[in-house]
Amino acid sequence: MTEKIKSLALLFMATIIWGFAFVAQSKGMDYVGGFTFNCLRCILGGAVLIPVIFLWDKNKKGTKGKNEIRSDRKKLLTGGLCCGAFLCVASNLQQFGIKYTTVGKAGFITAMYIVIVPVAGLFLKRKAGKFVWLGVAFAVAGLYLLCINEDFYIGKGDLLVLGCAVVFSGHILCVDYFSPLVDGVKLSCIQFFTCGILSGIPMLIFEDVSLKDIAGCSVPLLYAGIMSCGIGYTLQVIGQKNINPTVASMVFSLEAVFSLLAGWLILGQSMSEREIAGCVVLFAAIVLAQLPDRKNRS
Repeated sequence: MTEKIKSLALLFMATIIWGFAFVAQSKGMDYVGGFTFNCLRCILGGAVLIPVIFLWDKNKKGTKGKNEIRSDRKKLLTGGLCCGAFLCVASNLQQFGIKYTTVGKAGFITAMYIVIVPVAGLFLKRKAGKFVWLGVAFAVAGLYLLCINEDFYIGKGDLLVLGCAVVFSGHILCVDYFSPLVDGVKLSCIQFFTCGILSGIPMLIFEDVSLKDIAGCSVPLLYAGIMSCGIGYTLQVIGQKNINPTVASMVFSLEAVFSLLAGWLILGQSMSEREIAGCVVLFAAIVLAQLPDRKNRS
């Protein structure tokens, strides 16, 4: 139970960081293209973790044989490449989707992964309790109150962000599979470099890269790279080791709450009564997701 509480705390910290990263993403698009922003932020995030990995390994005592080490490296590389590919597609869909739709719609549609994850988990023979499904229903209602303030319609940006939600669901399940098998910090580092390199290919083809523009968005890039990537996703990888992926996705849905708080604190945006009600319902959903079923209470 103590390990579960620690893992939930790590996921909660990551969610706060990601919520405030919405401001950085929005400001970054004023200077550079989406592929450029994601390429640089992920490369920076991966680079930040290199000294952490070095210090981590330096304090470890080697007790494994060569064959076991070789097997672990193969799992680590495979996991990093797979998670990085999911992260690349999802983050770029989100980055460009925000450009063509409102922030409210983007937040609601992206958070639909809280519904997609348990549905996808059924195909992987993962069962979710009734309280988790009830929490999902509350979360959808809360996110609707929180994010949707106008008529809902499917536009170009909406479809892009919907695709982001689907791919993020795959990323959550991918992290859930590999994180118990390998070192979480190393997995996070490899996935960032993978995402950065993959984003760099269309960056060089479709976007004009200017050092002046990059310097102009240095602050958003530093936050998105060091905090959101380097720290946030690493907290996700480590925290998900002891948490059901459906519950993890419920915690991540609080990103919408903290993005609104970031807008209020940094951009001077206020919250309406409807949005406050959405926050309350969403917190209720998180509590519901933690309640055990009758057969598991012992």
